[in-house]
Amino acid sequence: MSFDVDVESLRATRLVRGWYARDALVVARALVGCLVVHERGEGGGEGRPRVSRVVETEAYRGPKDLACHARAGLTRRTRSLLGTEGHAYVFLVYGMHECFNVTCAGEGMGHAVLVRAAEPVSGLDPGARLDGPGRFARAMATSRALDGHDLTRPPLYLCGRPRRPRIAVSARVGVAYAGDWAARLWRFYDPSSVHVSRPPKKSIGLG
Repeated sequence: MSFDVDVESLRATRLVRGWYARDALVVARALVGCLVVHERGEGGGEGRPRVSRVVETEAYRGPKDLACHARAGLTRRTRSLLGTEGHAYVFLVYGMHECFNVTCAGEGMGHAVLVRAAEPVSGLDPGARLDGPGRFARAMATSRALDGHDLTRPPLYLCGRPRRPRIAVSARVGVAYAGDWAARLWRFYDPSSVHVSRPPKKSIGLG
């Protein structure tokens, strides 16, 4: 999927704060098919916007969800997660991969949606790999420098779906440590996209 991008048109279709003010399960499903727009070009300067279409997400539902960082309460790391809905929550895993999340539900709720994969639309190499949260963040330049960024404003924001996708579900990936929470079907993806990640079966759910 690709098309010419007009920045003003994209800005006019930005998702508003109220769109994010819903349970992570609702937002995670609704986010599949939406566009992520980063108006920073190569090297972080002005240039052709990077645009991708989300094809895979996971929901994380606050302190009671043992796979969610909110279980630790308010810390330096979780400040953005526990803040107002519609902001970026970006963290580092394994000391090398940055992960881009969208906060939702409401301030203090600790709900977020992880973008696990997307497909390139514009401003990216057509062969760019965005399958997996680390690859997505790297290709879209959504680094920890954007942690806490207001996603209703440039340079980084989300736009509504160009089309409605078919959505499949599974358990989340890499969270077996969360016990029964790992078995919940809180991963959403577009089964028609070749850009959906392909994690090993043993890493899905309880393994």
